[in-house]
Amino acid sequence: MPILIITGTGTEVGKTIATAAVAATALAAGRTVAVLKPAQTGVRPDERGDADEVARLAGDVRTLELARYPDPLAPATAARRASLPPVRPAEVAEAAAKLAAEYDLVLVEGAGGLLVRFDDEGGTLADAAELLEAPVLLVASAGLGTLNTTELTARELSRRGVHLTGIVIGNWPDSPDLASRCNLADLPTVADAPLSGALPAGAGALPPADFRTMAASWLAPTLGGTWDETEFQRREAPRP
Repeated sequence: MPILIITGTGTEVGKTIATAAVAATALAAGRTVAVLKPAQTGVRPDERGDADEVARLAGDVRTLELARYPDPLAPATAARRASLPPVRPAEVAEAAAKLAAEYDLVLVEGAGGLLVRFDDEGGTLADAAELLEAPVLLVASAGLGTLNTTELTARELSRRGVHLTGIVIGNWPDSPDLASRCNLADLPTVADAPLSGALPAGAGALPPADFRTMAASWLAPTLGGTWDETEFQRREAPRP
């Protein structure tokens, strides 16, 4: 798995923290890691972006942005408003392939959800995944409403013939409600993909040293971690 595409069911679901956890786990296993952010929106040139946050939490990763736009909008819209060139799926695929020739693992973190547009022609992260023939890790929210967006994303990936390698819950609450607990069983069913981890709420606020120590415990063995879905379900799922 030299290239892994990381997308979400929407904004603010924990993609960047999940990307950092995957990166930290790979680094701890002795692998070299690069993080590619095709389009960073909503930050000024002098501000830290998502790839910088991954590096802060995970450690010694190579980071690369292809474009940065100041407005917190979809990349195509932000590029148009800034009168800057958009990022196109072929450029994303080319950059990821070049990094994969130098690093053991390349993580490509999207913006928003799978079908957020990079350009006015409708190019998306899904198109880049197709070009790369790379698997996708889907970061989902825990609570009410997540089943619909997760299933829609999974169906689109299946329609395109792109492999959905798993689902990670990006922000598991300290006191999960009934919907969140029930979703532990329902998410893999609607996505037809395994539940591959759960990041605790506030993980991104941990000191980097603690984050790196704990990251593997949040991710399943398929992602290099030690997270046990059966034990997590036993502890967190609702009682009949």
